[in-house]
Amino acid sequence: SVVERLAENELFKSAAEKWLEAMETPKAEEAGQELVELCKSNISNADAFFVTENTDLIAKPSIWIFGGDGWAYDIGYGGLDHVLASTENVNVLVFDTEVYSNTGGQSSKATPPGAVAQFAAAGKSTSKKDLAQIAMTYGHVYVAQIAMGANPAQTLRAIREAESYDGPSLIIAYAPCINHGIKAGMNQSMPEMKKAVRAGYWNLLRFDPRLAKEGRNPLSIDSSKPTDDYGVFLRGEVRYSSLELKHPERAEKLFAQAESDALKRYDSLLGRKASLEPKN
Repeated sequence: SVVERLAENELFKSAAEKWLEAMETPKAEEAGQELVELCKSNISNADAFFVTENTDLIAKPSIWIFGGDGWAYDIGYGGLDHVLASTENVNVLVFDTEVYSNTGGQSSKATPPGAVAQFAAAGKSTSKKDLAQIAMTYGHVYVAQIAMGANPAQTLRAIREAESYDGPSLIIAYAPCINHGIKAGMNQSMPEMKKAVRAGYWNLLRFDPRLAKEGRNPLSIDSSKPTDDYGVFLRGEVRYSSLELKHPERAEKLFAQAESDALKRYDSLLGRKASLEPKN
């Protein structure tokens, strides 16, 4: 590369090697400042001139893809899977509203049992797709589930870890939506996330493949075993309570299924974590 050639020149050697060492880290821009200034003073050198004309390439590029659950779980899943299966340093952040929000509120594979949505007026009857655990099976993908209102520190930590990870990263963020019909109001979205986590409706986790290479468990479950009443949480949102008003018997059945799914999902995470414990 241009900088590698500059590193062979005694004039640029120290500055060039400093940047080459840091080029894949967040410190790349800082490490490259000396090289840029040196190149500006020596533009008669073709490689130095190239550096001065392309200073935007000095900083480590940060690539993020943003999308909703309709894209990630359903219509764009094939493309997402190709990205995750690669070893490219790409970060994906999914806003999981559990419904096709932008096109009118249709049911998606992210919609849990019992939730009322378009094409599921009597409550969705099938379980929610577990995108996080599917992505974890690759082994080389950084995976996290976050809910900012439940744990801001865990949210920030997951985003920082994903950014620093040299490979594909997937962060799935719980995103309260107007289609949920939060009875307390959309201005209570942050507390609603906390309720979702405490009820076991949403789990916080981080899966970092780097830890496995260090002989440590790559999976961290950042939310505790459910403590709050699952049914109370569901009834705090119109997408669930409306089903109970129209079809009480079906609602009882689907709510029980949803709670069972949530408990099994948490137990599955515990089982996965146990299976990943380093063998002595």
